[in-house]
Amino acid sequence: MNAPDLLLLRTAPKAPRTLRWTGAALELLDQTQLPGTVTYRRCTTLEDVRDAIVTLQVRGAPAIGLAAAWGLVLGMAEQDALPAERWGEALEAAAARLRSARPTAVNLAWALGKMLAAVDEQNLSGRAGREALAVHAAFLQEDDERVCATLGAYGASVIADGARILTHCNAGALAVAAWGTATAPMYHLQAQGRRFKVYADETRPVLQGARLTAFELSQAGIDVTLITDSMAAHLMSQREIDLVMVGTDRVTRNGDVVNKIGTLSVALAAKHFGVPFWVACPLSTYDPATLTGQDVPIEERAPEEVTHLGGQRVAAITQVRNPAFDVTPADLVTGGIITEAGIARPPVGDALAALLRP
Repeated sequence: MNAPDLLLLRTAPKAPRTLRWTGAALELLDQTQLPGTVTYRRCTTLEDVRDAIVTLQVRGAPAIGLAAAWGLVLGMAEQDALPAERWGEALEAAAARLRSARPTAVNLAWALGKMLAAVDEQNLSGRAGREALAVHAAFLQEDDERVCATLGAYGASVIADGARILTHCNAGALAVAAWGTATAPMYHLQAQGRRFKVYADETRPVLQGARLTAFELSQAGIDVTLITDSMAAHLMSQREIDLVMVGTDRVTRNGDVVNKIGTLSVALAAKHFGVPFWVACPLSTYDPATLTGQDVPIEERAPEEVTHLGGQRVAAITQVRNPAFDVTPADLVTGGIITEAGIARPPVGDALAALLRP
C-alpha cells in the first residue's frame, strides 16, 4: 500500500489541545467541563494524573496513555537521589499505580511499557533516567500526532464524496494528542475541501458524543448533527447513513473490537441494514497478546453516571449496571480496521496479522 499524504500535519488542529507539558506540570483539558467551559487541570504529581484519568477529566485510549507517560515523569521527580536499584523499584511502583487507573484501554499499559523500556534499554536511573522519561513522553506525544494524521489519510480514502457518516462516543481530537482516530478522516476530508456529513451518537451515560464529538466538530466547522443512541438504527433503516466510523479502546488478536458501551448495538444495526462498519485503530491499541474480546476486563463504573445528569438524579432508586465498554465481534467489522500501517479488511483478525508481518 502506498504511503498516504499526511495533509493534516500541514494544517493547524481545530480543537483545544488535550495535553500540554510545561516542564514542571502536565496541563490536561478538563473534559468533564465541556462543552460549557474550556479549562485545564494542572497536574504536578502522579496522583493528580491518576485522578484525572479515573474521573474522566482526560479520556480516550491514546490520551490516557500519553497522560500516564507524563504522570510517570512527575512520579519520579523527587527520586533522583535514590540508588539505582531503589530507583528502578520506585519506577516500577509508579507505573503499576498508573496502570491501575483504568483496566480496559490497552494504550495505558502500552505507553507505560514503552516508557519503562526507554530507560531499561539504556540502563538509566536517577536524574538521567528521569530526563530520558521526559524525552520519551514527548516522543510518544509527537508520534501520536503522526499516527492520527496517517489514520486520517487512510480513512479518508474509503469515504465517498457526500457520505453521511455515523460515529459513536468520542474518538476525536480530544481523545488523542491531535486529530483523533475516527475523526481524523473527517478532518482530512475537510482539509481536501470534500463534502460529507456527520451524525454523532450522544453516547450515554456520560454523553461523550453530545458533549465532546459534537463540540469539537462544530467548532471545526464540520457539518454535524447530534442524535440519541436509540435513533441510529432508525436512520440506517431510512438509508440516511452511508457508513459507520468508530474508534476503539482495544482490538484483540482475532479482530474483536472493545469500545465504548453501545458500539455493539451500532454494529448489529449496521450489519442488518448493510451499512459498512469501520474502526480506526492505532497499532498502540492493537493487542495481539489477548486472543478475543471475551478475555478483556470490562470496567464497571459508578452507578451515579447512569442515575444522575449534571449532579441531579434523573432515575428511580434501584439497582444499576454501568459497564463502560462492550465487545463488537470481528465479523461485524464489515468495512475494516484502519491503522497507520494500512487498512485491514475482513477477515480483520487475519488482515491485522498480515499488516504487521515482517
